[in-house]
Amino acid sequence: MKILLINPPRSPENNILRYAPENAKPFIHKKLIGPPLGLLTIAAAVRDYDVTVFDLKGEYDLDPATPPLDNLIFQLLEKYRPDIVGVTIITSEFDYSLEIFRVVKQFDPLILTVAGGLHPTLCLLDFAGTVADVVIPGQCAHIFRDLVTAKDKGSKLEFVPGIFLNVKGKLIKTHGNIPVSDVANADYLMPDRRHLDRWISTYKVGNSFYPSTYVFSSLGCPYKCTFCSIWTQFKGKYYQRTIESMITELKSMDEYPVVRFADANTVVDQNFMSQLFDQILKEKIHKTFIMDIRADVAARHPEIIEKFALGGLKVVICGFESFRDEELKKYHKGSPAIDNQEAIRVFEQNDIMVRGNYVIPNEYGLDDFKALAEYADKNRVVYAGYTVLTPMPGTVFYQQVKDKIIDFDYKKYNFFNSVMETKLPYDQFHEEIGKLWLIKKGNDVI
Repeated sequence: MKILLINPPRSPENNILRYAPENAKPFIHKKLIGPPLGLLTIAAAVRDYDVTVFDLKGEYDLDPATPPLDNLIFQLLEKYRPDIVGVTIITSEFDYSLEIFRVVKQFDPLILTVAGGLHPTLCLLDFAGTVADVVIPGQCAHIFRDLVTAKDKGSKLEFVPGIFLNVKGKLIKTHGNIPVSDVANADYLMPDRRHLDRWISTYKVGNSFYPSTYVFSSLGCPYKCTFCSIWTQFKGKYYQRTIESMITELKSMDEYPVVRFADANTVVDQNFMSQLFDQILKEKIHKTFIMDIRADVAARHPEIIEKFALGGLKVVICGFESFRDEELKKYHKGSPAIDNQEAIRVFEQNDIMVRGNYVIPNEYGLDDFKALAEYADKNRVVYAGYTVLTPMPGTVFYQQVKDKIIDFDYKKYNFFNSVMETKLPYDQFHEEIGKLWLIKKGNDVI
C-alpha cells in the first residue's frame, strides 16, 4: 500500500501587498513558513506502509521554476504510483486541493483521494460532490490509519468510523463510533520530520540562518475570540501534552535550532509551561523558541516571561488585535488595550523581540487608520503585522457578518484581502493597511 500525503501550495492572493507603497512591500508577509506538522503526524500513524510526504510550499520555495501544479502532481503520481493521496487543507488552499484531486483522478480513477485538515473540519459540506472520495474532519491521524488498514485488507470503507464518503454528490457518514483517543497525551504521535529533509533549507524565517520547525504543547484554546477558528475546530476544548513527551520531542530535533510553538495560545496552563521550562533548563536544551503569548499573560505574569527568556524564548507573536477596548470586547478578546503596552514593556525588559499583530475591520476610515497609526507609533515593536479582519468560515464572526460578504473566492481568505465591502475605496483600504507595515522598529520580517 503506497500513500502520498501532500501539502498544497499557498494562495498568492494578497491585496495588501498589491496596493501597498513600494517602501512597505519588503516587510509585508508573502508566505507563511513552516513544516506541515499535521501531515507529519499522519505519516507517523501509517509508518508501517510506504509513505511519502510532499511539501508543495517547500518545493516552490526551493525552486520557483518548479512546473505548474497540474504538471507537478502528474510527475509525482508517475514517480510514486500511490494507492491513496491525502491532502491537508485550509480555506485559502481549498481550490488547489481540488485541483490536486482532479489530476489524481485523471491519472488513475482508482486512487483513493482523502481530504483532511482545518477546512474539512469546519466546512465539511464544501466537499460534497467533489473529487475527494473521503473527507475526515477533526484530529484524523488515528482515523486515517484505520482507513488505510481497511483499504489494505479490502474491507468496506462504510464501516470505518469517523469518515464521510462522497456518494452520488452527497457526503455519507460511515457506521460506528469513533474510538476515543487522547491525541495530546496517551495517543500522541511524534511527527516524523525525516520526510522533510528535501525542504529544510526553506524553513527559515526572515534573516535567520537556521531552519525552524513547529511543535505543539496543546491543542485547542479555552478563549473564544470571535474571529478565531482554533477553538471552534476543537469545540472549545483544550488538551495539554505531557512534559515528558515535550522534552523527548525537543531532544529529537537537532537539525532544527529554532522551534516555533504551534499552539493557538502557548501559555494557558502556566504551571505546565513553568515546569516545562524548568526541565528545559535542567536538561540543557539549547533552542531558540518562538511563541504566541497573549498580552494579558505577559502583563499580569512577568515572572513566567522571565523564565521563558532564560530558557531560550527570543521572539513572541502577540495578538494586539486592536487599540480600542470596544473593538476588543466585540472580538471577545478578554484583554484591554492597556495590556498591550505593558506586555511590550515586559517582553523588551527580557530581551524578547515582539511581533505585534493588529486586525483591521472593513469599516475603517481615514480617521481610524490615523488613530491606529498614532497608537502603533507610540507603542512600536520590533516586528509588526497588520491584516484584514476576515470572516473565516466556521468562526463566530463569519456567522455574524455572512450576509455582508461579497467575495466568496476562498483563495482570498488568508487575512490579506477584504471579502466584505469597505468604507474606503477597495484599493485605498488595502493601501492604508500597507502603510501601517512601516510602523515598527526592526528591518526583518517574521
